[in-house]
Amino acid sequence: MQLKVTQIKSTIGGNRAQRETVRGLGLKRIGDVVVKEDRPEIRGMVNAVRHLVTVEEVD
Repeated sequence: MQLKVTQIKSTIGGNRAQRETVRGLGLKRIGDVVVKEDRPEIRGMVNAVRHLVTVEEVD
């Protein structure tokens, strides 16, 4: 199982940890999409910035 993570909001106005988490996921700008393995670490990162991204499960 994999997760498709899409950035939908800007990191401007967020704190440093949120900006670094979004970068750590591999997202740089609004509309960027990355596909990541479904692992607890990735789920935690997504959960920390859930207001900035959308997540879909992909096979």
